[in-house]
Amino acid sequence: MGDMFGALDAAASGVSLGKTWMDVTADNVANVNTVRPAGQAPFRATMVVAQSMPDTQGVAVQRLVEQGGKPDVVYDPENPLADKAGYVTRPKVDLTEEMTNMLMAERLYQANLSVMQQARDSYEQALKLGPQS
Repeated sequence: MGDMFGALDAAASGVSLGKTWMDVTADNVANVNTVRPAGQAPFRATMVVAQSMPDTQGVAVQRLVEQGGKPDVVYDPENPLADKAGYVTRPKVDLTEEMTNMLMAERLYQANLSVMQQARDSYEQALKLGPQS
């Protein structure tokens, strides 16, 4: 017989993953307009890499990975962060991708909360089936 509370444990790991994913995505969105002087490293969006945990049938954050690729350097001489030539480095954040990630993370979070609620309700009903005095 498996762990009696396995559904709760698996759903709790999904809630935790969803929260981490939403936090990381919120940070990425908050920095979508963060520019730096040309030549400095840009803000890079962070991506959550998840893995399944077969021993608990849950999920966990395996690692966080920064968005790769060459940064965009744009001419913006009015920007107070522009270098002497008037260039700034744009962040490596794709707002469309981040909004999609936010929707998926929210749905992951909500679905796992729903599973936790249903499992809790089922366990409560099972307790009521026990001997009545």
